[in-house]
Amino acid sequence: MASSDIVLQFVYPDNPNADFRTVNINQIIEGSNTPIELYKLYHPNTGLNTGETSFHRRNMQTQIWENAGHVEWSSSINGAVYFGVDRISIRELRKPKKPSSKSRRFKVNSSEYKWKIAENGTDLICLSDNLTNRGKTVALWTQETLTLRVAERAEGILDRVVMTCLLNIWFKGKNLW
Repeated sequence: MASSDIVLQFVYPDNPNADFRTVNINQIIEGSNTPIELYKLYHPNTGLNTGETSFHRRNMQTQIWENAGHVEWSSSINGAVYFGVDRISIRELRKPKKPSSKSRRFKVNSSEYKWKIAENGTDLICLSDNLTNRGKTVALWTQETLTLRVAERAEGILDRVVMTCLLNIWFKGKNLW
């Protein structure tokens, strides 16, 4: 990963009753002491496994929060993610290549990516699985610091990388990798 990477810090509410799917995601800019709020995800704490998680992204040109999509949960492990008007089932965003697979794949257009658990057992790595870029690191989740480092070349799919990371953290936390 390079110094031009997009570095995102996940900041969870101090409220111990807040749902894990509620999180603010700040961009950390090298050389600056002030993080920039980039994403806001909100899931109401209703006590139910169902519901909707909304996610908003700050437009850096206008500084206005824009609806980037939402997750409709039919249970704590099933549902659909809407990226704008594109509807993708959670299963399609966490698809194993084969039943014994240790990675979880997702597609964006004709490109395929996979998340896998790092050797330390806590962090996650997202790799490109395209013919021309196979094995190149796209993103790295560090559990200890709640940081997601995304390669600059993946900026065009940042919403997908952030949401698939969050989904994989959610499922890993439920021991459902």
